[in-house]
Amino acid sequence: MNYDTNKLAELLFPDVTGTVAELEEKYPERNLKEGARVTRFAPSPTGYLHIGGLFGALVDVLTARATGGVAYLRVEDTDKKREIDDGVSAIINGFNSFSIDFDEGVTGFNTEKGDYGPYTQSQRAEIYHIVAKELVQKGLAYPCFCTADELSQIRSEQEKGDALIWGYFGKWAKCRDLSLEEIEKNIQEGKPYVLRFRSDGQEDKRISFDDIIRGKIEMPENIIDEVLLKSDGIPTYHFAHACDDHFMRTTHVIRGEEWISSVPKHIALFKACGFKVPKYAHTPQVMKIDEEDGTKRKLSKRKDPEAAVSYFVEEGFPKESLIEYLLTLLNSNFEDWRRANPKADAFSFPFNLKKMSPSGCLFDLVKLNDVSKNVISVMNAEDVYSYIAEWAKKYDEDFFNVFTADPEKSKAMVNIDRESPKPRKDIAKWSEVKEYFSYMFDEFYAPAFELPENIQKEDAKAILESYLKVYSTEDDKDVWFSKIKDLCEPLGFTPNVKEYKKNPELFKGHVGDVSTVIRLAVTSRKNTPDLCSIMSLLGKEKIEARINNVLKSL
Repeated sequence: MNYDTNKLAELLFPDVTGTVAELEEKYPERNLKEGARVTRFAPSPTGYLHIGGLFGALVDVLTARATGGVAYLRVEDTDKKREIDDGVSAIINGFNSFSIDFDEGVTGFNTEKGDYGPYTQSQRAEIYHIVAKELVQKGLAYPCFCTADELSQIRSEQEKGDALIWGYFGKWAKCRDLSLEEIEKNIQEGKPYVLRFRSDGQEDKRISFDDIIRGKIEMPENIIDEVLLKSDGIPTYHFAHACDDHFMRTTHVIRGEEWISSVPKHIALFKACGFKVPKYAHTPQVMKIDEEDGTKRKLSKRKDPEAAVSYFVEEGFPKESLIEYLLTLLNSNFEDWRRANPKADAFSFPFNLKKMSPSGCLFDLVKLNDVSKNVISVMNAEDVYSYIAEWAKKYDEDFFNVFTADPEKSKAMVNIDRESPKPRKDIAKWSEVKEYFSYMFDEFYAPAFELPENIQKEDAKAILESYLKVYSTEDDKDVWFSKIKDLCEPLGFTPNVKEYKKNPELFKGHVGDVSTVIRLAVTSRKNTPDLCSIMSLLGKEKIEARINNVLKSL
């Protein structure tokens, strides 16, 4: 390089008048307490929000909150070929559905909050060009006029030869040593060009960095002359990443493990620009067990509906359930913390990056269902009713109309066996409620009476006929159960379960069998929440009609 770099900088960026020093003043160090971490989630608007994206965003938000820092949302829309219409809204809606709140950044289509924006990369061209111009002035960047065919030829030579890596470097960096006159001539002739980083890395040298999750990582130094600006002036991910994380004052870059291989080039860019290198933490991938061969694999957009966050919304998983479940994957001590803090907001959990496992997180829908049942079981009836109604209004209009026709009845229904020391844990998602409580609504009830193997038709008939004589809507649980027990002995059953287990040959069955016959006649189910409460809500007329229909069938 034997030319005036300032002259080249003016040739390449004649309209750029700002300086990096002015940017430093415009975006000063954040006034935060010592130890506070500034994190960012930076998706591309190329499709729906992936469960891995929610996983990563949760790590960012929890890390910032645990340290009194800032988490912001940045949209990286420099890859226009992959961008979809209104992809930003799909991302924002996904986060809103699960109460992932960022302190700063993009809040919707063309809306944002915070003092370190714009938070959308396509609106930050001036910043990238200012930094790029200064790199040219320092002799750390140059224009490359190689065509796609020439780059393919270079790749072909490297594949056939003994190059340890493939890329634009060393003897293959054909434009690295062009003279100023050659550059000027190419520009005058209208040849398109990209701006490349002039790497000073050496093949025999290595760098090391401390990954907060994985510990010390050692890798070969970057020797590639990476593209900084494409021919249309749009920055590459690598260059934009360095500029944005510096001027938004990111302290901790938390991202997926697939970016580990890029760390050497990112560190080289930060140092070349005179920026402080942030701390890195590379999270594990979200995996699942493949049903076909039993091996672990990444969640696939094509194969797995649960890869999309929208799946959990449509299925009716409460937002609290998915967040709760993801936290069990993020930190192994979360479940102990939850037991000690059963009613605390999950976002108050003292999350620690160092307690994340570096190996892949196994996403298990069965475990999610179990977690969700626990979460729903401790909700109050008012909240459960509101959640069900909100979900049904959007995804099951018929059920919504029936469920909300008598709100007090529906609230009482969902409150059966709830708000007690040992609540039932039967419902995992709102889409299950219609089927779970179908016997409560004539519109969805499908009568079916199939007796247990140990009960004869004649005995079932006798039980139901006897019960109709003593049934009263005024009975509380104790009186109701007392009446069931009183029916037992005259019909050849015992009110004492232990006695039946001791001498089963002496009885036709026990009190549980008697109540099961009544339960089947009223609900067509062998297992339900408290039957007395169900019958109270159904009312005398409906109870008698259902039992009489069963008697006719017998």
